[in-house]
Amino acid sequence: MPSFDIVSKMKWHEVDNALNQAQKELAQRFDFKDTGTELEKNDTGIVIRSSSEDRANAALTVFQEKVIRRKVSLKFFDVQDPTKTAKGGALILIKVKEGIESEPAREIVAAIKEAKLKVQGQIQEAQVRVTGKNRDDLQKAMQLVRGLDLDLELSFVNFRD
Repeated sequence: MPSFDIVSKMKWHEVDNALNQAQKELAQRFDFKDTGTELEKNDTGIVIRSSSEDRANAALTVFQEKVIRRKVSLKFFDVQDPTKTAKGGALILIKVKEGIESEPAREIVAAIKEAKLKVQGQIQEAQVRVTGKNRDDLQKAMQLVRGLDLDLELSFVNFRD
């Protein structure tokens, strides 16, 4: 029985490359000289530290430009509000959203059922598997899911006949 999976996975190697490019640009630019601006990837996401809130926002813009150039969607990133640090600087945390959480997954499954296509959607951990009897119905389901207004970057993988 044909099936495919709907996932929300980021290309981490592209994000790492964009992060390295942004760090190099910040190190070379004159307007960032002696501001202590740095980008760092850790367990919670990506952290931008700088001596002022304006410099931190400018560094965020540089990082976003590099990510867009590498064809990674900004929907994967949840940018938090800048917070003050102890030394009067600013810190911006960028949380990474990966995987489909339960609420958007339920919306996807409900939309597939509502469309009365001859396919079934089921939630499996951080992805949604769609199965059907023929390939045309699966392609209609893909078009339906692409048309949904979700705040997620979705991709279709593991297509099997």
